[in-house]
Amino acid sequence: MVALAATARPAVAQQAATETPALQQQLNDWFRRAARAAPGEWGVAVANQNGQLLWGVNPTKPLIPASTVKIFTTGFARTTLGANARQYTRVLGTGYVDPNGTWAGTWALEVNGDPTLERPTRSGPMLHDLAVQLADLGVKRLAGPLIIQSAQGEATARFPDSWSPKHRGRRFAPLIGAVTLNENLISFTIAPGRVGAPPRVVASAPDGIAELVQIKAKTVKGRRDRLRILPQPGGRYLVTGTIGVGRRGRTYGGPTSNPRAVLEAAWAAALRGAGIDWSRGPALSGADGRVTGRQTLAEVVSAPFDSIAHEINTRSLNIGAEALLEWAAGPTADAARRLTEHVRQITGDNLGVTLVDGSGLSSLDRASPLTFVTYLARMPTTPGGRNFALLLPAAGSGTLRKLAGGVPAPGVVHAKTGTLGNASTLVGYLGHKDGMLLISVMYNGPRVYTAKSQQWKLFRTLGAEGTIIPTDSLEAELGGEGLPPN
Repeated sequence: MVALAATARPAVAQQAATETPALQQQLNDWFRRAARAAPGEWGVAVANQNGQLLWGVNPTKPLIPASTVKIFTTGFARTTLGANARQYTRVLGTGYVDPNGTWAGTWALEVNGDPTLERPTRSGPMLHDLAVQLADLGVKRLAGPLIIQSAQGEATARFPDSWSPKHRGRRFAPLIGAVTLNENLISFTIAPGRVGAPPRVVASAPDGIAELVQIKAKTVKGRRDRLRILPQPGGRYLVTGTIGVGRRGRTYGGPTSNPRAVLEAAWAAALRGAGIDWSRGPALSGADGRVTGRQTLAEVVSAPFDSIAHEINTRSLNIGAEALLEWAAGPTADAARRLTEHVRQITGDNLGVTLVDGSGLSSLDRASPLTFVTYLARMPTTPGGRNFALLLPAAGSGTLRKLAGGVPAPGVVHAKTGTLGNASTLVGYLGHKDGMLLISVMYNGPRVYTAKSQQWKLFRTLGAEGTIIPTDSLEAELGGEGLPPN
């Protein structure tokens, strides 16, 4: 059988004798239309639950995978950390609470890149919870500059070298590192005051960043908004211009250029909310017989790894995927190499994959369709892969919301999308009436959204008579016999 390649040159579609004629015809018809609609480089692999290729076009060709890299990152981190691993944020101190409620001694805030800390939904660990724990210890006053540290090394946040500079400043590409809160995004709303008075910050995320906003604007009559909100050095913002008293307000949002400044402002607000006065001058000495060594004064903890990973994949959260990679491999240049080696070890493919980040935001990442379906087959059979499919979003949720509408039904598909300016990918599990299908459909070229529409059509077509993927289905279908050798 011959299918049209995306370049309009003939390419042999690889298929196995076990493929049903109906499935073969569906795939042939789909690809013929897709290749005409979106010229470019296509790579497709459709395999059974054992990873045996049923049908493909350029299945071994490495292409830009975009956010489907998160599938590999999830598997690597889960293998390294375990399904129940958690991230901690702590206040550490050496000293004691004096009779007046003052912490006498040193203290530091330990942050470890928890992507759920102070997240926009306000669900999960919060700095306020840490401050309340300090108050419960009897702390009423805290002195000393904010010292930030991490159990994994230097407590910083950076823009990855592997990401294109054109992404800098975009919401989907915030700074990455141990210093992470509110996904390293900020927002604040400026509302008018009285006529002649400055406007004011009426809401912010995270709480407390109003201290980073300098307002040199004026409230005037009317409803016109002529505010200018200008980022300043040190993660600060300058507001100038005018806003009409009848205006509802203006909201500014985006990635912060200085997560440390945001953390300090949010920490100050958390302490105030817990009734603790913080003097940011020199710390009070606690060097006497009552000091017994550094201790954990307060601690908040994330949800288990699986919960975090599922959210990251469902929302395709780049900062979250990079956090998983650093959590598992450490914040080193070696992390992406270790991720690549993990995928090669699972798949036995040393040529089809090379990764430079954990999120897929880099256009330097490469993976082949066959690498993906082999990984989807083999990862669930490893000690860290139990129910791996369920860590990916189901049809109709998150980035798969366009698969809503009952065809396929939720639970028929667990998959991950990926989109860059020159790439569209869709990779995942599909419960088919003839058995589990593992599908990787990749496109590199200029007609990204047309290609994405065709990818949706493939999953809808194959999932129209699909079956729900139950818990442990992959393990049950393999019957404990494992996979064929490489």
